[in-house]
Amino acid sequence: MNPMDEFIAGIPKAELHLHIEGTLEPELMFEIAERNRISLPFKSVEAVREAYQFENLQSFLDIYYAGAKVLCYERDFFDLTWAYLKGVAQQNVRHVEIFFDPQTHTDRGIPFETVICGIHKALERGQKELGVSSKLILCFLRHLSDTSAMETLEAALPYRNWIVAVGLDSSEQNHPPHKFDAVFHRARAEGFLTVAHAGEEGPPDYIWQALDLLKVARIDHGVRCIEDSELTKRLVKNEIPLTVCPLSNVELRVFHSLAEHNLKQLLKLGLKVTINSDDPAYFGGYMTENIQETQKALNLSKTDIYTLMKNAFEGSFLNTTEKQKYLNELTQWMAHYSSQPTEKIASGCC
Repeated sequence: MNPMDEFIAGIPKAELHLHIEGTLEPELMFEIAERNRISLPFKSVEAVREAYQFENLQSFLDIYYAGAKVLCYERDFFDLTWAYLKGVAQQNVRHVEIFFDPQTHTDRGIPFETVICGIHKALERGQKELGVSSKLILCFLRHLSDTSAMETLEAALPYRNWIVAVGLDSSEQNHPPHKFDAVFHRARAEGFLTVAHAGEEGPPDYIWQALDLLKVARIDHGVRCIEDSELTKRLVKNEIPLTVCPLSNVELRVFHSLAEHNLKQLLKLGLKVTINSDDPAYFGGYMTENIQETQKALNLSKTDIYTLMKNAFEGSFLNTTEKQKYLNELTQWMAHYSSQPTEKIASGCC
């Protein structure tokens, strides 16, 4: 392993943009399907992987939702989440903030309780046995109605202590954030933080809407903000984190290649950019792979990578003490590898 890859492999990481249903590896998909006696539209694990050739976001979602149909029981959601946690713990991911899409399952007749209990139990075990801390974010599917989103929010209220925030995902085009203004207003009134996917395939205006109407603390993706200079200035001024997903962006044709990705440009503009894996089972890489591939394509320095990880811990929903603990770990790792004096790169919590 070369020195840069070694540096990336060992650096403490936080992941803020991860769809737990998007971690369903083909092997586990087949295992659960067999256990639940569900037929898949694929004959083998290899056939599943061969199907992962996406033209856009919708072509990915079609396969994503098909795979999620194998998840039926609490054990399935536990196994899914536990498999993800075991994998990323080996990549020194110290904290994760996980999206889940309850409507994907409740629309199939799976109780909300089944979904969240399986995920929650795995997250608790991950903290105890793996030392990976976590927060859970409920996402509304934007291609469904605001009425459906409100019903989902109602179903979530008994579990509010397990959920830190609500978000907005699925097909972005023609589904502007303002469609969910009332739902997010209610969610905030109930004490939830808010985030939203915006500015991936959708225009910069969707980011404005997410900020002004949904009152989000973070923008998920957000790479098209750069098309609007006033928006970019606002994001910099207010230190709004962008949870960017490089390999996902290339797989879904937001960029033709990693070399064309604007992540480094966003960093240079002072935006609070983070790196995340999005749906790693489908897009060819978890956190370490996303960082390594992006580093090679954009010639990121160790300081760039340190900044990306620092942004993630600071942009997380951890409390100040928890953030500082991880930032101290990060500074120690950087001090070990960097030729710069530690005091020049160290920084306290946000």
